[in-house]
Amino acid sequence: MLRIHINHSTEYRFSGPVTLLPHRLLLRPRENHNVRIESSVLDISPAHSLQWKRDVLDNSVARVGFTEQSDRLRVASSVVIQHYEDNPFDFLIDDYAVTHPFDYADEDRAELAPFRQSVYPSDRDAVQHWLNDLGLRQPMETFVLLDRLNREIAGRFVYRMREEPGVQPPGLTLALNSGSCRDFAALFMEACRCLGMASRFVSGYLFDPSTEAGNGSTHAWAEAYLPGAGWKGFDSTIGVVAGNQHIAVAVARHPEAVPPVAGSYIAPDDRQPTLAVSVQVSALAIG
Repeated sequence: MLRIHINHSTEYRFSGPVTLLPHRLLLRPRENHNVRIESSVLDISPAHSLQWKRDVLDNSVARVGFTEQSDRLRVASSVVIQHYEDNPFDFLIDDYAVTHPFDYADEDRAELAPFRQSVYPSDRDAVQHWLNDLGLRQPMETFVLLDRLNREIAGRFVYRMREEPGVQPPGLTLALNSGSCRDFAALFMEACRCLGMASRFVSGYLFDPSTEAGNGSTHAWAEAYLPGAGWKGFDSTIGVVAGNQHIAVAVARHPEAVPPVAGSYIAPDDRQPTLAVSVQVSALAIG
């Protein structure tokens, strides 16, 4: 078990007062049988109202409404979690899905249908062509196939931290041979869907002991649904199966649906804000 402390601060500064419209925050990690939230503090300014809810995918969402104008918006989250998934390979796939290709059981097909539909239909041919070039032989063990895809993206493509908002379409990632963590997750996700497997995008944090003394960053990976095992995470940035170093905050069918902080504002002129983001993920002693 790991005890992990996550500090995430986002601050927008404007040249003058603006009217902040409602904002949507996805900052609270997803709790399950492997993850327990020990404490959580959310500090927001200016004056505001706050409502918590669960969305359709059971993400924990905070909706913030602001009650005064301000030239600054600050959102600071401090969370301590207990993460118990010490062995990410401790799972069994149902017999009928051990080998790919397979089709999902009747009772799962309707629930998984949205996660099998292409998010980037105009890039589907490029992704399929890339899959063909990999020389994947059919039939093949399902986990071996996914693991190979994961490692192929991590080993072949050049990681590039992008400051631009949004997610790079898979076809562009293939053409540029580079991308960010969210771009690699989108490519892996689209590849799974080309292969008929349900997949979804995950946003969260990565605990890296080698960098925990300094600043961290948000992270993204993808999950594929394996009958018998459930949703299993694959981190195509580093080519590993997601384990207790991965802290999921939100999942989505579309990669651009789960930014940590999202909202808008009204200003009397073109007051573009400056943005400062600080993320630190560190281990705590087990008491």
